Amino acid sequence: MIANINFVKEIMGELKAKKKFGQNFLIDANIVDRIAQKACDDDLKTIEIGPGLGALTEMLLKYSKDVDAYEIDKDMYELLCKNIDDERLTVYLEDFLDTDLSKYKEKVNICGNLPYYVTTPILFKLFESDLDMNKITVMVQKEVGDRLAAKTGSEDYSALSIEVQYLYDVKQEMNVSRKVFYPSPNVDSIVVSFTPIRERDREFEKGFFEFVKNCFRMRRKTLHNNLKDLYDNETIEKIYSECDLKSNVRAQELSLEEFLRLYNTVIEK
Repeated sequence: MIANINFVKEIMGELKAKKKFGQNFLIDANIVDRIAQKACDDDLKTIEIGPGLGALTEMLLKYSKDVDAYEIDKDMYELLCKNIDDERLTVYLEDFLDTDLSKYKEKVNICGNLPYYVTTPILFKLFESDLDMNKITVMVQKEVGDRLAAKTGSEDYSALSIEVQYLYDVKQEMNVSRKVFYPSPNVDSIVVSFTPIRERDREFEKGFFEFVKNCFRMRRKTLHNNLKDLYDNETIEKIYSECDLKSNVRAQELSLEEFLRLYNTVIEK
């Protein structure tokens, strides 16, 4: 069992975890097993991002048809290949951000313990790809997980929250304490899953997401003030009237459904 503090300390030997790659290794087998069960499907391939020593990889193989793992660190790549001997595992010594995902023609699950420093780029690479994804299940910094799943009116609610929730059913699966990692990071983590909920319309998404970002451009200002650089006052007043909006409403007070109604009203003008 790789998710074990004694095994991790022994296998690391003289190696040190590299901070530049955000290397913190899971040492609680029960946590790892729970993550894998939430992420996998016996009939589907799982793509794992940042496998490290292979604690999660080991469990993903238990619940997946097969696993493709992408590791950026040569030392971890060599240890992973040594730790797990399974013909259903393919390990790539490759930065996932540089990976050509168009090679995958089948439906896949995505899983990974994402390094904090590249969480957002990795998520947007997945969100903007043409992968046929059944589900994305990732461990991220608690603060990031709260933003992704934030509800209307909360401090964490942002353009990112709306964009993600437009495309996916976002679920906070489980909190993960910093104490179940070696070495222990400075923050707690959370496992978040994303299940696609609609057919993609890239042209609509591009315009809608850009519009939402403009609405949140200055959070402390009203929605009217954020829109006045894009539309004249007469147009804004008509939009407010048709959407039955308060004159002093702020972007963080509007739900996804209200943003969709607002945008559809705007593009009809």
